[in-house]
Amino acid sequence: MTNPYLLDGHETERLLFRAVRPDDFDLWLPFFQDPSTHAHWIATLESPETECRKWYDKQFYRYSNQLGGMNALIDRQTGALTGHCGLLVQTVDGQRELEIGYSLLPAFWHRGLASEAARACKQFAFDRQLANSLISIISLTNEASAQVALRNGMTIDKETDYAGNRVHIFRVYRAQ
Repeated sequence: MTNPYLLDGHETERLLFRAVRPDDFDLWLPFFQDPSTHAHWIATLESPETECRKWYDKQFYRYSNQLGGMNALIDRQTGALTGHCGLLVQTVDGQRELEIGYSLLPAFWHRGLASEAARACKQFAFDRQLANSLISIISLTNEASAQVALRNGMTIDKETDYAGNRVHIFRVYRAQ
């Protein structure tokens, strides 16, 4: 059974979406080695290698259980892995939600790639009527991620606690 939330094979102007593969591990490990990538999220972290392995395990669990998952974002010109973006089935305040999640390697920050990928996820989800609204869960202190959500047409829906962090839930409705 295919996962209806994956954008495998989808393309934007600069990015190719594909499923995450085990052999991406070494390419994604630098994300966990850079402290700036988790500066806005409170969590007890193990070694970068362990955190990366847990991240991959979570994606493959999501894939096999129809809970969405991140897509690898590949630069169409160079073939480089730039980061991940995808539709994630989440539970927030007891409600099932569909989140647009995104993370880029720091070398690719401030180029508009997260916004480009997030817009593609929004269009994909709404075109396929996967949800009436989409959210992004963003730490109160993560201004860069908040800007991506705003550029994706989202507005702050509420403030809440999620995974031990105080967050804004940004939301966009299909009817918009």
